[in-house]
Amino acid sequence: MSADRAVASIPDGARICMALGVAQPPAILHALAARAEAGGIDGASLYYLLSTSLAGRTVLRRELRHRLRPMSLFHSAVERAIDRDAAEKGDPDVDLIPVAFSRVPRMLRDEVGVDTLITQVAPPDENGDFSLGTNVDYAHGVAGSCARVIVEVNRHMPRTGRHGTIPLSAVTAIVEHDQPLPEMPSTPRRPEDEAIAALVAGLIDDGACLQMGIGAVPEAVCAALHGHRHLGVHSELMTPGLASLMQAGVVDNSRKRERPGRTVFTFAMGDGGFYRFLDGNPDAEAHPVDYVNDFAVIARNPKMTSINATLEVDLHGACNSEGMNGRQFSAAGGQLDFVRGAGASEGGRSIIACHSTAAGGTLSRIVPRLSGPVTTPRNDVHIVVTEFGVADLRGKSLVERRRALIAIAHPKFRDELTAASDARRSGS
Repeated sequence: MSADRAVASIPDGARICMALGVAQPPAILHALAARAEAGGIDGASLYYLLSTSLAGRTVLRRELRHRLRPMSLFHSAVERAIDRDAAEKGDPDVDLIPVAFSRVPRMLRDEVGVDTLITQVAPPDENGDFSLGTNVDYAHGVAGSCARVIVEVNRHMPRTGRHGTIPLSAVTAIVEHDQPLPEMPSTPRRPEDEAIAALVAGLIDDGACLQMGIGAVPEAVCAALHGHRHLGVHSELMTPGLASLMQAGVVDNSRKRERPGRTVFTFAMGDGGFYRFLDGNPDAEAHPVDYVNDFAVIARNPKMTSINATLEVDLHGACNSEGMNGRQFSAAGGQLDFVRGAGASEGGRSIIACHSTAAGGTLSRIVPRLSGPVTTPRNDVHIVVTEFGVADLRGKSLVERRRALIAIAHPKFRDELTAASDARRSGS
């Protein structure tokens, strides 16, 4: 049916689950925004992670907010821009629900009670099943409990394995719309990125199983790993950098205990060539996030090595990866899921990697006290890396942690961090 007809079935007050990132459905979002603009729907809420500019131009527009209320579970640049604008005009910010990525499907089903799912899918296979493609994540978990499952079939969406499919019988409405998927632009690398990548690559053993985030540092790490052997991948996010390691034979998944021989992920972002690489590739499987991010599942892989970014690290080792000075930047995502999974793995390592400074070098990312929430507690943090070195915090006292972290801070901030550390110890 048409997108207009499909969204006409969504009632006032609906609790709508919008797909994450690449899977946000263009035709459906345009139709839903048009219906809201015409006053055809009221009091609905949108629950989602990581919106794209498409959502920002359609259902997340300011003038629709009283009809389609955004309920973000992970901010992107779209929400950050909305919040900046809201601060200037006095309008309400986008609401955020704090939650670990691993718990999102259960939360949406059991606590929120979403009743409508909107997502893109690949064309049906011979059994009539639709692959959720780049975004199995939470869509798979809520599809079976929603009163309405509205899918946008797009021939550009890759098929990513049988573990991330939904049957025709679960679908309420089908909209056909072919459009190239959003592409993630590559981030230019700075010298600091290359320095961090070299240090991180030196911490990764042959045979390790990797979880990587997004951005210049993870892509630089992937580029630095081409001399390694028998690596595996069990990662919430699949990226072109990890795909390049598969294509080079560096990643063969031969040492994994969980899904050996297979790269496992729950969502993917990249470019057209990357999406074609994933399509029907038996060596790359997308699974639901409550499986991929289950710390017990993660821990089954020996030498599990997680690599994540943060906004700031305090002198005890606690990390804030979500927001600073009252402003939400992103959210917790799956960072703690993988920090704990890698920490419980045989020979595992959890690495937090960040530049030593922010705001053009005017702020230190190593700080006396966090200015936002604790995303990863000091009890869980293992290794912190900046371009100035590596701080392994396991087994270290508070005094030893302070010294190790100050040693990898930018040199121009070390004296004031030392003074702050001394003041904190003396209670002043």
